Amino acid sequence: MKALVTGATGFVGSHVVDRLLARGHEITALVRSAERARPLAERGVRLVIGDLGDEAALRAATEGQDVVHHVAALTGAVDEAAFLAANRDGTARLLRAAEAAGSVSRFVHVSSGAAGGPAALGTPKVDAGDDRPVTMYGRSKLAAESVVRDAALPWTILRPPAVYGPRDTANFLTVFRAAKRFGIAPIFGDGSQELSLIHVVDLANACVAAGESAGAVGGLYYVNHPEPVTSRELVTAIGREVGRDLTIVPLPHALTRFALRCTGAWAEFRRQPTILRADKVHEFTAPAWTGDPRPFMADTDWTATYDLARGLADTAAWYRNAGLL
Repeated sequence: MKALVTGATGFVGSHVVDRLLARGHEITALVRSAERARPLAERGVRLVIGDLGDEAALRAATEGQDVVHHVAALTGAVDEAAFLAANRDGTARLLRAAEAAGSVSRFVHVSSGAAGGPAALGTPKVDAGDDRPVTMYGRSKLAAESVVRDAALPWTILRPPAVYGPRDTANFLTVFRAAKRFGIAPIFGDGSQELSLIHVVDLANACVAAGESAGAVGGLYYVNHPEPVTSRELVTAIGREVGRDLTIVPLPHALTRFALRCTGAWAEFRRQPTILRADKVHEFTAPAWTGDPRPFMADTDWTATYDLARGLADTAAWYRNAGLL
């Protein structure tokens, strides 16, 4: 099978490439930097230099492909228009190229739980029946999903929650470092927020399953480990992994709101992209961000193999080996 992967040099995309190569597939990667993608080329991945705004590159990348794994996304931007331009319009251009290629039989779109919005406590979200995104990013991902669902190609949409694991150098690394170096763990509110999580290898395997399973065509799925965890339980588990009994520092919602307004205003003034904007407070203060993976499990042969303990141990080991922790 020939598969195109966007975002192949990123955290999630690089693991998708790993899993596809392990299954013997021929991989094409749409990349912005040949230098950054050199390790992929050394493993036999065909590189097409360009981005989601480059229609010629998209035509070259999709030509002859059987499956498209669309992993690339903009997670920090200067405004909502920038989010939509990348996540909605970029997805639309990629779909048009894939349709024109004439060979693509499946389009796997890696969306986000942010597209569906928060869940109620004890009630994980299951499908797209009650979408209420609360951030610019979430609205842009929901808009991209709408483009995919209107496409002529057979498609599958995955909504992962927070993703962690080896090669994450942005989100969870900060928490690990604070726990290891200072013995502290800031949490939003009282720490009762319920979270679904997914280890990056499980997500990569979900992408492969979505591209190969006939039962997943036309499906929109939450993909995550089925056991939720509270934010307090999560940081406590990270503390155990780094050998620290953490001091939990609750962050009042008012303080969180003020801090995010300041960081967002400063970034907007400097016209710099950021994920720390005022609308993020809606994510941090929601009662739950949980999803139900059982429909995807029923329609494919996928299951999450990394529970929290195993996943955090794997993540910490990679951080240590990389000299980051």
